[in-house]
Amino acid sequence: MTSDDQTLLENDARPAMLAALSWQITMGADEAILEAPVDRYALQAQAEAARQQRRAAQAAGGAAGGAAGGPGSGTTTASRPTPATANSARNLPDDAPLGAAEAVALGKAAAEKCTSLEMLRAALTDFDGCPLKQTATNLVFADGPAQADIMLIGEAPGADEDRQGKPFVGEAGQLLDRMIGFIGLERAQVHLTNMIYWRPPGNRTPREAEIAACRPFIERQIQLVQPKLLLLVGATASKTLLNASQGISKLRGRWVDYETGGETGTIPALPMLHPGYILKNPAMKRLAWRDLLALQRRLKEIGLQ
Repeated sequence: MTSDDQTLLENDARPAMLAALSWQITMGADEAILEAPVDRYALQAQAEAARQQRRAAQAAGGAAGGAAGGPGSGTTTASRPTPATANSARNLPDDAPLGAAEAVALGKAAAEKCTSLEMLRAALTDFDGCPLKQTATNLVFADGPAQADIMLIGEAPGADEDRQGKPFVGEAGQLLDRMIGFIGLERAQVHLTNMIYWRPPGNRTPREAEIAACRPFIERQIQLVQPKLLLLVGATASKTLLNASQGISKLRGRWVDYETGGETGTIPALPMLHPGYILKNPAMKRLAWRDLLALQRRLKEIGLQ
């Protein structure tokens, strides 16, 4: 084969290679290697051990519940749905994926029991109702003080967040730090989190079922933090928590009362453009600046600046 033939072959194969690479990126394979090798067999064994522990705990809980609410006791015990019981009702294996409604019910039951952020994080670690958990590297729960005056909720973790297990640490997070810095805020003053606690493959938009499964936890997180102001960054957080049908372009820049459903009552919430969106659309910086000025005015009004 001559050098010209080799060059022609490489040129013919290049489009197919690029197409294959693009597909891998779309599916979430955006890294050539990780920092350490992953033992998939060990992960599978750990998952199976965790399932067996859950089954044993559920069996023990069922036996205790039967004793407490058995004949002649005069009492009954209310049980919450579990992956095993929900799947049993559908004649599926215990480790089969939950349906959307079952995942939401399971999430609500778990979130309502949490009386601290530490308990909420632990509940999310044990929660199997969001399939994104199976493809993500880390749970990305929160960053910042537990009792912050300002709570910021984004959409979902990206690749950098997934690696580090912290929200807003990538390029969009760095822009966010600069944005709030322009109005005198520091990252350490803000409780940061996302609507979705695990990274969607390829940074795709979260699906409705994934949002619904995570929603009970983010709503409980707001109740536990009890912020004075909520910043809803991007369309997913704004539309979901405000039960709005409008897009972020219409929601942004206007204060809306968010109903916590708890003792806190309502919290002023400001929908804003996501820093990731601004990076892709630099012309939107002027709108983002207006949102920041609206936030600064409210901070001064309530004595936080």
